[in-house]
Order: sequence, then structure tokens, then C-alpha cells
Amino acid sequence: MHFAFTDEQAMIAETAKAFFAANATSERTRAAMARTGIDDALWQGFAGDLGLAGVAIPEDQGGVGLGMVELAILAEEAGRHVATLPLLASIGLAIPATLAGGRTDQTARLLPSLASGELVASFAQAAPGTTWNDRTLTGAALHVPHGASAGLFIVAVGSDAFLVKRSAPGLSVAPLTSLDQTRPYARLDFGGVAAEPLADPAAAIATAHRTGALVIAADALGGAQACLDRTVAYAKERIQFGRTIGSFQAIKHRLADMMVAIEQARSAVYWAACAIEEGSDEAQFAVHAAKAFACDTYSHAAGEMIQLHGGIGFTWEHDAHLYFKRARSNASLLGTPDWHREQVAQRIGLDEAA
Repeated sequence: MHFAFTDEQAMIAETAKAFFAANATSERTRAAMARTGIDDALWQGFAGDLGLAGVAIPEDQGGVGLGMVELAILAEEAGRHVATLPLLASIGLAIPATLAGGRTDQTARLLPSLASGELVASFAQAAPGTTWNDRTLTGAALHVPHGASAGLFIVAVGSDAFLVKRSAPGLSVAPLTSLDQTRPYARLDFGGVAAEPLADPAAAIATAHRTGALVIAADALGGAQACLDRTVAYAKERIQFGRTIGSFQAIKHRLADMMVAIEQARSAVYWAACAIEEGSDEAQFAVHAAKAFACDTYSHAAGEMIQLHGGIGFTWEHDAHLYFKRARSNASLLGTPDWHREQVAQRIGLDEAA
């Protein structure tokens, strides 16, 4: 595969980079963390002004009509700034599930408002014991990303999937305190809640998991790159023993190791994006590899960022902890790196060899 961006993709990358650099500031991120975990003005600029919430929605359904590479570009740039947006919940999980599994009337009704950002949706995996009887759901779903801000939920119950409106009688949404407040979670409790089944639940669930894992991997790539960039800048300024700490060989080696890992993660992420876009037989394999490698790289880079910043890296005032927490969150969502590596091993027959 050829991984060079097209002119259009490069333009999208530059637009996203400039937008997040100007708007996803540390001050605004921390303010959003103290509220709902969404910077409303940032979301309006991203979805309403730039129209990027509909990046992977066909044009005839209100979207931009682009693909997985462009989605990965946006997720990478958002991750670079730990942007407080429902990018994973709405764009990475709910929209792909609706596109893949929804009936024609469902997609026609929902996609335009999802593309404009007017409607925020999320994807929920129901807890064991959740049931659907007489067109209603009873049970619960835990750890729903940006669940407290969503107006619509795609709920997976075993092999079935349903649409549930936030306003549905019997639905209780409780915000949860989580490690990463830039991407808060909520618990859903279904007390006989009206639920509308999707036409193809298997496609909806599989697509949500695949696209969601790609978005997390791209977010991890952007976050890891930011950790490296910020640490390099600090190493050029911090003076110790009469020299900048970046001049010490031990520091250089650690920064170089971070760079090598990040470039490997970049290749894995965009390989996965291209494989999904092209409908390749390698798509699922590539997604498992990208999710595992990018999340491990981010966790390592965020830890190194804290260590190489010294005492300031451990303070609340510095942004290092925001990246560290996002890295931990990414690693646990939709399968840990160890789980994804196990899937890779199974696909290439290593479990049989063992």
C-alpha cells in the first residue's frame, strides 16, 4: 500500500492541525473537564463550522463523503491536543454503526443531524443480563463514552443492536467519575425503555468496534507525538549542570526511541485506515495491530514525558497528566493491547504453533 497523503488529505490535515492548535487549548480543555467533558464552542467549530463530524458520512446523507484515512487524520490531530470532543463516541462508534446496520428510514432520519453535530450519539455495550422483550430494554450499560452528553444511543445487547433515545421514558443516565475527564463515561439503566432494532445488528456492532479501534489508535498516535514534541522542546530549554538536558546522551537515546516507536505506530495506524477503506481482507488484522501498537506507544511516551520533565511533570498545572490519563483510557477501551495482540496471534496461527 502507498501511505502518502493525497493533496486533499494533506489539506484536511493542515486544516485540522491549525484548528485544534488555535482552539483546543489547555485552558479550554480543563474548563470542559470541569463541566461535561465537551467544549461546546470547539464542537460547534469542528462540526458546525468546518462540517467535519460528517467526515465519513456520504454526501447524499448530509456528510462530507470522505473515508477512513481522513477520519484517522482528524482523530490524530484531536489526540495531539487531548481535545474535549465526542469524537470517539459519536463519530468513531455511533455513526459507523448507524451507517452499517441502520434501515434506510433510520439513516435518513439520523445521519443529517449527526453530521451537523446537532445530535451527539454514543455506543453502549449492554451488561450481561440485559434483555429485550416486547420492544423494550431492561438492564444496564456501563462505561458509555460521553454518555451524559449524548442524545441517542446505539445499544448492543448480545448479537442484537438497538436505537435508544435519551428522552425515552425509563432511561436513567448517570455520569461516572473516571480517570480521563477529557472523555467522561456514564452508566445507562434501562427500565423497560423503548428500543428500535437496527436492520443489521451484526454489521453495526462489527463496524463500530473496527472503526472505534481505529479512532482510538489514531488518537493515541497524535497524543504520543505531542508527548515527544513537548518533551523535546523542554529538553532544549531545561538547564542542568550548565547544559541543556537535551545534550545528554541518555536523554537523546530515550527521545530517539520514542520517535522510532511513534513512526512505527504511524505506519500501523494508516495501514489500518487504508485497509478498512479498501475493504481489504487484512483490515481486521491491521486494526488489531494498530490498536495494540499505538496504545502501547502512547503509554510509553506519556510516561517518558512525565519522567523527562522532572518535578514539573508530576504537577497538576502541567499538561503531562492529561496525556497520561488519556493514554491509559485508550489502552483499556475496546480491548487492551494484550488482547489485540492475542487476536493477531490467532489470525496468523501462532496459537496453533504454541
